[in-house]
Amino acid sequence: MDTLLEFLRKYSYWFLFIVLEICSLILLFRFNSYQGSVWFSAANDMAAEVNGIYTEASSFVQLRDVNKQLTEQNLRLQMQLSSLRDALDKTMKPETTNDRLVMDSLKGYELIPARVVSNSIVKNENYIVIDKGEADGVKTEMGVVGGGGVVGIVFLTAAHHALVLPTINVKSNISCRIRHQRYFGYLRWEGGSTLYAYLNDIPRYAKIKEGEYIETSGYSAVFPPGIFVGKVKSIANAPDGLSLQLKVNLGTDFGNLSDVAVIVNQNQPEIESLKLKLTDFEATDN
Repeated sequence: MDTLLEFLRKYSYWFLFIVLEICSLILLFRFNSYQGSVWFSAANDMAAEVNGIYTEASSFVQLRDVNKQLTEQNLRLQMQLSSLRDALDKTMKPETTNDRLVMDSLKGYELIPARVVSNSIVKNENYIVIDKGEADGVKTEMGVVGGGGVVGIVFLTAAHHALVLPTINVKSNISCRIRHQRYFGYLRWEGGSTLYAYLNDIPRYAKIKEGEYIETSGYSAVFPPGIFVGKVKSIANAPDGLSLQLKVNLGTDFGNLSDVAVIVNQNQPEIESLKLKLTDFEATDN
């Protein structure tokens, strides 16, 4: 208490000066219209600046959630467009049993939204880490997609994170087809630019043009059919000379990847079980 009184006694002149200064300003702005209007304008400008900064900060925080929602909506629209294309194809020819099986294969998929927390693009064996793992329902061999299309396949999982093998990894191998033509091959990345990969094993007699769409074939339990992969950039003979090799401009911008979604196929365990039984049968038969 004595210290406080000593402090007030020591700086009493300064406190008195501040109080008189405040009183002078109040009298000046209250009883002089011009000075009052200047103060009112300055206060409004300052309040507007503060409100503007607060609004921008709030918009930036909300932008992340909006981006996630747009990514999920874009992916669902891609799957709906694939279904509509298949339905349009059916109107041009009688529906067969195989056609019905293809439509049934689109059922049982759900999406787990995730965010990229680590990403590499300059190596031959690039990897992506996402913030969802086993606790969120993510398992190995699940497909990962983004707003631009296919991203990769889950390679390893932990409780709350997962390691994704992207298409820009030389070990990646994804079954893809040419939209509407149904010719399929395997998409592989050969290093270098992250903008392009190569679709191999396309028959030489296939009539393909530059700019045609490449999408997932659906010939695995990882990706449903019709998910966008990229566009044909150029067409050349494969190194073996027995097939065509398509240079594909990838739809996913891996250098600017933030929000993705993991595809959950409820039928995947059953499909993998059948594959395992087939492997055991072939081993026993040999």
